[in-house]
Amino acid sequence: MTHRILLDATAVPADRGALSRYVDGLLAALHALGADLAVACQRADERRYADLVPGARVVPGPAALAHRASRLAWEQTGLPYLARQVGADVLHVPAYAMPMAADLPTVVTIHDVTLFTEPGDDPIRATYVKSATRTAVRRATRLIAPSRATRDGLVRMLDADPSHIDVAYHGVDHGLFHRPSEEEAKRVSDRLGLHGRPYIAYLGALEPRKNVPNLIRGWAKACARRDDPPALVLAGSGGWDDEIDAALAAVPPHLKIVRPGYLPWSALPGFFGGALAVALPSRGEGFGLPVLEAMACGAAVLTTRRGPLPEVGGDAVAYTEPDADGIAAALSALIDDPSGRRALGEAAVERARRFTWTASAENHLASYRRAVEQYAAASSAGGEAP
Repeated sequence: MTHRILLDATAVPADRGALSRYVDGLLAALHALGADLAVACQRADERRYADLVPGARVVPGPAALAHRASRLAWEQTGLPYLARQVGADVLHVPAYAMPMAADLPTVVTIHDVTLFTEPGDDPIRATYVKSATRTAVRRATRLIAPSRATRDGLVRMLDADPSHIDVAYHGVDHGLFHRPSEEEAKRVSDRLGLHGRPYIAYLGALEPRKNVPNLIRGWAKACARRDDPPALVLAGSGGWDDEIDAALAAVPPHLKIVRPGYLPWSALPGFFGGALAVALPSRGEGFGLPVLEAMACGAAVLTTRRGPLPEVGGDAVAYTEPDADGIAAALSALIDDPSGRRALGEAAVERARRFTWTASAENHLASYRRAVEQYAAASSAGGEAP
């Protein structure tokens, strides 16, 4: 039996970051597998989702959903009403929060539990996400985690029932994220003002768990005495970390740091694949999508063994401890070993091929089926369906 799935995409932000890549990749793969889909979205995204999943019922919400407070209120009242309108058999909320009175099987994706162990860049948002996560653990029919590490964190920190959690790894768009041509790499290098100079690449928010201050310190230590030191490029937008300015102030003046802000998706293959190495030494992740995307571009990736990152990187990336001295030693080893970097890049491309949105969508469909069966069993037993 085919179940109609309502996916709530109203929380996807305008900057098309990691949540957007998850929702887009999942929806396209679900559609390709023949899923019966309905999509709730913001008005500005109606045409984009209609093109992404042709034939699906795409329902734009009210204009006020562009404001977070209005969207959170609508999730509690408007979303359950919409689920009834479209005849949904299961509701998937891909970003923490769920309506308290959904009256149908509800699946919630919990992307990570790092806010329970690391400070966030926005205290108000952190309080909301932690509260929404606790509510989903108690009330959702099933949870989806993008890694075993996130599943285990939910069980350990929030006493979640492991039998109600499904692990579905993210995929990577292998059409978008690929080994770049020389021209693609040159175009990005010129855009960054480097014009062929080697560089270490970072992409992500500037928030504490991303460990950017120690990356800056480690890079500076690894490069301070080199005759031709690689630049450090800190790409990405948003976030906050009080230590970053102090780390930047201590960088020797002959070393070059570039902060280009947001890079469009089309530039990412050239950015990742054109780098000497991609350094993502995070202290906490739910999955580590930038690590996987850099791997797909043939980059030599340096990351940590924290959380799910070894699940993604396996033996196809280099690892470091998250402290500045560890990062300095690991970066020095990569800079001094061109053949090792090439070998990592080859292994990374091969490993990245294992992660597809089709496999992710199949695991999501299995979770939806379990949710429908679990909800029906609880209802027929006369208990309160979760």
